[in-house]
Amino acid sequence: MIDCYTWMTDNGYKPRMMLEETGLAHRIVPVNLRERAQMSPEFMKISPGHKIPAIVDDDGPGGTRVTLCESGAILKYLGEKAGKFYPSDPAARAKVDQWLFYGSATFTTLSQQFGHWTIRSPVKAPAAQQHYEANLCDMLGILDRHLAQSEYFGGDYSIADMTMYSDVHLHGVKDIGLTDYPNLKRWHDAIEARPAVQRAWGPFPA
Repeated sequence: MIDCYTWMTDNGYKPRMMLEETGLAHRIVPVNLRERAQMSPEFMKISPGHKIPAIVDDDGPGGTRVTLCESGAILKYLGEKAGKFYPSDPAARAKVDQWLFYGSATFTTLSQQFGHWTIRSPVKAPAAQQHYEANLCDMLGILDRHLAQSEYFGGDYSIADMTMYSDVHLHGVKDIGLTDYPNLKRWHDAIEARPAVQRAWGPFPA
């Protein structure tokens, strides 16, 4: 059984998607960011940087207990554990890793800044808003151009797609719109229709 500590954020949905897609036995453990539950000493033993998501797997490699934070690392771990959505071929894996790291390190990071300055911040800073909106539009264009040549980011549907989906869904669809990004819209709609994704984005456990 894998305990998945998470919340209703872009990064927080990524391991839920992977766990639903793989069918690995798991339990969702809510970490209420509004109540700063991520700062509890108990949680920081699992995630030293007090970030969600994090997982605890009591049946890790060789029967060891694994605790892991960072969404990209979690997606890779779950892919290797399940033998799904993360290719074993080295060349195919390198391609997936490229987009996994871009999604985790660049796309989500800058999308979160867009969300902060344009949606959530009570302080209005037009220069920051314009900067991060331009960044988000540029990244959506990068993704759209790649998807003009490929059905999914790493070839077949994989963890590279799962790491991109949350921010496309939360900010691309709802805040910017995908009218100008037809390839990205096709990709988003195909993933949104997957039953596992619908379960992962369903009601959050109480």
